[in-house]
Amino acid sequence: MIVERNVLEWRLDPASDAKLPEATGYGLQIIIVCSEGYTSSLAAASLHDLGLRQATDVIGGFHAWAAAGLPVRDTAS
Repeated sequence: MIVERNVLEWRLDPASDAKLPEATGYGLQIIIVCSEGYTSSLAAASLHDLGLRQATDVIGGFHAWAAAGLPVRDTAS
């Protein structure tokens, strides 16, 4: 699912009135991916600060994922 960075904490914090239905508890496993891995690392740290200890990110982001030959889907077509 795509969650914009500027609302990430509100949408994933189980205590938030603006949470997504999927934000069911603090044990939720969350994997954050951004383009190069910098923003996602900061976002995962922010979620840790909220108590979401299972939040993590993909080191190197989407570019590293694709460069490793891992599956990607072209959504442009």
